[in-house]
Amino acid sequence: MKTKAAVLWGADQDWQVEEVELGEPVANEVQVQLAASGLCHSDEHVRVGDIPMVEPGAFPFIGGHEGAGVVTKVGPGVTSVKEGDHVVLGFIPSCGQCAACARGHQNLCDLGATLLTGQAIADSTNRIQVKGQNASPMCLLGTFSPYVTVHEASAIKILPDIPLDKAALVGCGVTTGWGSSVYAADVRAGETVVVVGVGGIGANAVQGARAAGARHIVAIDPVPFKREMAMKLGATHAYASIEEATAPVTDLTWGAMAQKAIICVGRIRGEDIAGTLSLVGKGGTAVVTGMGSMLDTDVSLSLFELTLLQKRLQGAIFGSGNPRFDIPNLLRLYMEGELMLDELITTRYRLEDINQGYADMNAGTNIRGLIEYGPADW
Repeated sequence: MKTKAAVLWGADQDWQVEEVELGEPVANEVQVQLAASGLCHSDEHVRVGDIPMVEPGAFPFIGGHEGAGVVTKVGPGVTSVKEGDHVVLGFIPSCGQCAACARGHQNLCDLGATLLTGQAIADSTNRIQVKGQNASPMCLLGTFSPYVTVHEASAIKILPDIPLDKAALVGCGVTTGWGSSVYAADVRAGETVVVVGVGGIGANAVQGARAAGARHIVAIDPVPFKREMAMKLGATHAYASIEEATAPVTDLTWGAMAQKAIICVGRIRGEDIAGTLSLVGKGGTAVVTGMGSMLDTDVSLSLFELTLLQKRLQGAIFGSGNPRFDIPNLLRLYMEGELMLDELITTRYRLEDINQGYADMNAGTNIRGLIEYGPADW
């Protein structure tokens, strides 16, 4: 079918809305009519070259990996969903059968190895063409388009009464932030937690820390609007920088410092590690959730403190969560009033306004921008 999509033709270029040809579902694939897609920083990392697209034919590239919609077609062999089902697209597919999935680490599913190749999980072909060229959809989803054809391992059924625009956020940002506190950092009741960076990920790390029962939640962000939002989402204190937060964290903890910290800055750099670890006390954990350039290999930290204070530095993808459990579970919490999603959506955009959406994100005026699709798009 012919539809449209936001396309990158190369690094450091603007998104261009183009007509694309979308393939029909083959075995184990489904086609989904999307209601909305979140504007996640990971797609900006591709645009600016932090995630180098080195595979042959990586461009043209179709962005978007945070979406929700309704299944319109199913291919042969699909068993987990049917036409008319409401689904959230998980940017990490979960097969349920590989060693990682079997150990309860669906976020590390072996199917993730092909996510940046552009080649479909089902048959290793390209499912989308633009101007006669094969296109690579972000995480084999490409939600910057009102229709997608994806493997059923990436489609997670949800209840039909959940608003799809809110549900879209749980496909990446919400679960990643929430899980970074609850799972990767393993926040416990009564602990002091520091969240560095309060965007689409950090805002939900705050919510996760609150849900886990943290006593103090210290949010750090240079943007006043984001600090205000952090307080509404459950932070107990908010500061503009690590330097500004150091004395208050020391006072709050009687010198013991925080037990946990989560780094959620939009573009992490090596020097961010040392500052964050300085806010963590003996036996504490700092979780690296924010992403930087794939080419950056230098990290600044005190090896003395790392060893003698037995601190722990932990990476996390998808918040160390399990898509097939955590996506429906978080949406259940939302429907029961225990998780804030409406408040995360700062601005809504049409697909044609995507460059403005990312400009707003980079300017710090959005917690989460959202592309909405409607009848004119379908």
